Amino acid sequence: MSETPRRRITLERVFRAGLDDVWALWTTADGIESWWGPEGFSVTVRSLDLRPGGGMRYVMTATAPETIAFMEKAGLPLATEARVTFTDVQKMRRLTHVTLVDFVPGVAPYPNTTDVKLTETTGGVHMVLTIDAMHDEAWTGRALQGRESELRKLDALMAARGAKV
Repeated sequence: MSETPRRRITLERVFRAGLDDVWALWTTADGIESWWGPEGFSVTVRSLDLRPGGGMRYVMTATAPETIAFMEKAGLPLATEARVTFTDVQKMRRLTHVTLVDFVPGVAPYPNTTDVKLTETTGGVHMVLTIDAMHDEAWTGRALQGRESELRKLDALMAARGAKV
C-alpha cells in the first residue's frame, strides 16, 4: 500500500545578509542552536554530519513558562530528540532533509521533508523553505506556527548581527 503524498507548504524570506552567513546558520551546530526551534524552545545539536545520507540529532526543549505549561497540558514531553537525514546538500544553494516524526502520541512515526533553497540577490539572500504538511490539519497548523516562529527568530538574529550584503 503506497502512502498518499502530503501537500507541500512554502514560506519565503529575503535576508539582508551574505549567502555564507545564511548558509552557516542552516548548516553548523552553532548556527542551528542560535535560532532553530519555535520561540519558547531551545535546541541542542548532539551530532551533525552534513552530507547526503548524513544526519543530525538534536534535542528541542521547552524553556519558556507558557510553553512548558502548554506542553504539559497537551500531554507532550518537555524535551524531544529529533533525527534528521540529509538527502540533498548543495553548498550555498540547497539543503533538503527528512525528519522522522516520532513524537506525536498515538500516531505511527512517519517521514517529513524540509527543503531550503537559497539564492543570492542584489539585496541579500532569497530563501524558499518548503515543508510537508503533517498527518492532520491541527498538527500542520502547529508545525506552520512553529516554522513562522523560527523564521522570526532567524530574522531577529540577522538584524542583531547587522549582517552585511
